[in-house]
Amino acid sequence: MQAGRSTIIETDVVRYGNPTLIKPRLGQGAFRLSVTDSYERRCAVSGEKTLPILDAAHIHSFHAGGDHDPSNGLLLRTDIHRLFDLGYVTVSPDKRFEVSHRLKDDFDNGRHYYDFHGTWVRPPRSIEALPSAEALAWHRENRYLG
Repeated sequence: MQAGRSTIIETDVVRYGNPTLIKPRLGQGAFRLSVTDSYERRCAVSGEKTLPILDAAHIHSFHAGGDHDPSNGLLLRTDIHRLFDLGYVTVSPDKRFEVSHRLKDDFDNGRHYYDFHGTWVRPPRSIEALPSAEALAWHRENRYLG
C-alpha cells in the first residue's frame, strides 16, 4: 500500500432492503406544477417562498378518491402539509387556517402553528384553482381532528 492512500474495506453489512415497485400517481407532476404556479410559489398559510420545502397538497386526499384538479390543492410548507394530512390543521369555510386543540393535547407542542390559527389562507391567483368548498368540507369532516 502506498503512503497516504486508504484502503476500502468490504463489509457484509446490509445497508438497503430489497427493491420495491412503486406505482406512480398519474398526473401528480402536472398537479404540482399547476398548484405551485397558482399560488405564485408561496405557501398559502405562511407565505414561505423556499420552493424545495413547498408541497402541492391534496385537500381531498388522492388515495381517498380526490383528484388532481387544482381546486383540490393548496400549496403548503412541508410541515404544514404533514399536519394537514394528519388532520391537525384544516381550512374553515370562510378560508381561515384552523389548528386543532389535539396538536397541543397529543404532543404538548405546536405553539408555532397556533400563531397561524385564524389567519386567512392566501388565495391562488387563478379562479380555477380556488379551493373547492366540497373538498374543504371533506377534509374537515374526514380528516380534521377538531
